[in-house]
Amino acid sequence: MSTIEESVDVAVPLHVAYNQWTQFKTFPRFMDGVERVDQIQAALTHWAIRFGPRTYRFDAEIVEQVPDQRLTWEALDEPRHRGTVTFWALDAERCRVTLRVEPLARGLAERAGGALGLARRAVHRSLGCFKEFIEQQGCETGTWRGEISEGHVRPAPGQGRPVVPTWPTG
Repeated sequence: MSTIEESVDVAVPLHVAYNQWTQFKTFPRFMDGVERVDQIQAALTHWAIRFGPRTYRFDAEIVEQVPDQRLTWEALDEPRHRGTVTFWALDAERCRVTLRVEPLARGLAERAGGALGLARRAVHRSLGCFKEFIEQQGCETGTWRGEISEGHVRPAPGQGRPVVPTWPTG
């Protein structure tokens, strides 16, 4: 499966779109196939997603996060992939959000999904739903303005690390 890249123009200021994207727990409300996202540590998330008939559970490390510019992650488990979401101001009240996903594993299920275009359609639908969600909301549901680079987490001045719920065991 090849790299997938889709963009959507959103009628909210850039910082609003970016701030919302840092609120991983809301992803199931707009991201196709996402059942749950939990933030385990500042730079580590745990995902449960449904892709076709299968449910996948995996951890993803945030490898770079620059406020109002981009967030890059890499899945540590199957389905192995890396991705980047970037934010570009179009004017004071609109921005472009671009989501790029690069599969790292090329197993049978991934090849079949690529042949059917399932992943590309899921990315396209997710961006459309994000646009609808944030435009209807009109403001972000939360924010984290820190930076992550090369494994180092730097909270924004006056802001601590993101609130990390305890991951249930068992």
